[in-house]
Amino acid sequence: MRTDSPTFAELGVRDEIVKALGEAGIERTFAIQELTLPIALAGDDVIGQARTGTGKTLGFGVPLLHRLDTPGDGTPQALVVVPTRELCLQVTHDLTAAAKHLGVRVAAIYGGIPYERQIAQLRKGVDVVIGTPGRLLDLAEQRHLVLGKVGMLVLDEADEMLDLGFLPDIERILTMVPDQRQTMLFSATMPGPIITLARTFLKQPTHIRAEENDAGQTHERTKQFVYRAHSMDKPEMLARVLQARDRGLSMIFARTKRTAQKVADDLTERGFAAAAVHGDLGQGAREKALRAFRSGKVDVLVATDVAARGIDIDDVTHVINYQCPEDEKTYVHRIGRTGRAGREGVAVTFVDWDETTRWKSVSDLLNLGQPDPVETYSTSDHLFEDLGIPSGSTGRLPLSHRTRAGLDAEEEETLDNGKRKRRRRTGSKGATEQAAPEAASEESRPKRSRSRTRSRAGVPVPGEQPEAQAPAEAAEKPASDKPRRRRRRRTSAEQAAPSAD
Repeated sequence: MRTDSPTFAELGVRDEIVKALGEAGIERTFAIQELTLPIALAGDDVIGQARTGTGKTLGFGVPLLHRLDTPGDGTPQALVVVPTRELCLQVTHDLTAAAKHLGVRVAAIYGGIPYERQIAQLRKGVDVVIGTPGRLLDLAEQRHLVLGKVGMLVLDEADEMLDLGFLPDIERILTMVPDQRQTMLFSATMPGPIITLARTFLKQPTHIRAEENDAGQTHERTKQFVYRAHSMDKPEMLARVLQARDRGLSMIFARTKRTAQKVADDLTERGFAAAAVHGDLGQGAREKALRAFRSGKVDVLVATDVAARGIDIDDVTHVINYQCPEDEKTYVHRIGRTGRAGREGVAVTFVDWDETTRWKSVSDLLNLGQPDPVETYSTSDHLFEDLGIPSGSTGRLPLSHRTRAGLDAEEEETLDNGKRKRRRRTGSKGATEQAAPEAASEESRPKRSRSRTRSRAGVPVPGEQPEAQAPAEAAEKPASDKPRRRRRRRTSAEQAAPSAD
């Protein structure tokens, strides 16, 4: 942000929005916002391209809120489509904060939680819907989500939706909204299919690129360190890196869900306040981890690549690639979690011996100049010098530094409102209706009386009297009732004897 950048008020944004942004400490625009707002506020289609962490959310969010009709009639006027749940919640948070003086109703529609709460919110009426493609399509096809009055459509992180296979769903959503609309497409990269999509569904869009054509895809303010590390030494290296000088909130990225959870558990055992976010966790557990990370109860968040697009926290100081990213785009979005909003950051990448070819490709495509990482171990002097790790640091966090409350201090929200009911498996509707009275009368049924006769090898023992379990009930039993026939078992002697046949 330049000191002479125009303010939102100077660009003609509504006073209510300017006031809300000012209360959040946002007054002047970033480059992508400065270039986008004049065009988007006029209602024209826009393609916005900028590196991650440069303010794209407000680049489309402010024009969207500015052009809303307030108060609305409860039918959605604007739709924002995002690729991940985390990004959905982040965009919802940002737009809700910017619209708090407008009286605008914003709804987050995403999968992983029950439908009932989202359906109830839509029935009450909303002005802006932010959601993931799958859940949006489900509710639209069920007629709970009405898209017939959407006048503004935003596709955020379009390239990520392409990578996740959402392009057919996006095309279906685009056919459900009116043709007369404003469409804004924002993305960090512009692959061929996204350009084709833009040409098909946007009308004379203005393509805005917020940096020079020869600018690198990574932030200049992010220091990047790459080390060749052995897989068995990575946990020790990671523990020492997390004790680096001036380290604040940190994110660790792994390729697999199992590795992410394993790293988080190992760090917790070593004394670090760590939490994990990956697909094997329920939505409540994922939101709990993110809330704890934002509030500072945990300062280490271990995540898979899907979460790299949805976590927008300005004060992340370190990003650590525990496993080498698959390609250059993944690397860009991983380390884009730090060095945001003009701040400085540190990115550390561990490259195992079997990942050298993959890393060389990433380095060459991004012009990083580090195709051959230096061989590094947890005791290497250059590791301590590069990151400012105190000498004598071990693989465990000192007790004096364990000041975070931890993940357990954050309560997990019950997303289903605690209304889970046990269902009885029955073969018919009538059986279901009769299940409750039958269960209620279970205790009122008389107990069966049984008598026990002691026997040896199947022969009753002479002189033994039967033992009555319920003598009172036996006395009331009619004399005409015959005792239950006892099943006869063959004795060992009978089994050993040869048969007559």
